[in-house]
Amino acid sequence: MFQKVIIADDLGSINEGVQHVLTTYQVPYIKQVQYCDEAYKLIKKAAMDGKPYDLIISDLSFVADHRKQQFASGDDLAATLKKEHPELNIIIYSVEDRFQRVRQLYNDTRVDAFVCKGREGISDLKEAITTVFNGERYVSPRVAMAMSDNEDLQIDEYDITLMRLLSYGYSHDEVSKELVALNESPSSLSAIEKKMSKLKIQFRANNAVHLVALVKDLGII
Repeated sequence: MFQKVIIADDLGSINEGVQHVLTTYQVPYIKQVQYCDEAYKLIKKAAMDGKPYDLIISDLSFVADHRKQQFASGDDLAATLKKEHPELNIIIYSVEDRFQRVRQLYNDTRVDAFVCKGREGISDLKEAITTVFNGERYVSPRVAMAMSDNEDLQIDEYDITLMRLLSYGYSHDEVSKELVALNESPSSLSAIEKKMSKLKIQFRANNAVHLVALVKDLGII
């Protein structure tokens, strides 16, 4: 089992819960931190001292406070750690369940596991720890569809153009006219409405405004 693990979450209660899980595996050294920067510095120092961490279990969202931080989120931390310490195992433990963000972390950042907090969170986390230790990768069943090759879960340039036009505050009529001007197809109102419905389901958005906010957060537009 892992010998040296760091837990990064700004909620102490979550850290304690994760630590309790790790103690059931008799992990000899566990360190809790509440800032991404602190986790990064400890991991760098441990590697320089020849006593590297085996695993980090990190949240994605960290509430900003008076401290100026280099890493604003767990996404940034994970991306940097995977580049600088590819041997380090990374498990993301988050309430996030948007497919596109999960796909980005799993496929692009190449985190070793993505676990959703929630009712099944602890049992999923236990399974993730065991799976990653055995050299495999893991995704909670709740967001497993994010890894699907189903075309309905993919976005293309047309989708991005559509969402960008919506971000300008355009109505569906105005979007349709802009698509015609851009020689983009399909441009009919019915096609736009159908595509919008699919995108809202994909990103789990409540409405068009929510959808735009989500894709902006992800850096898609």
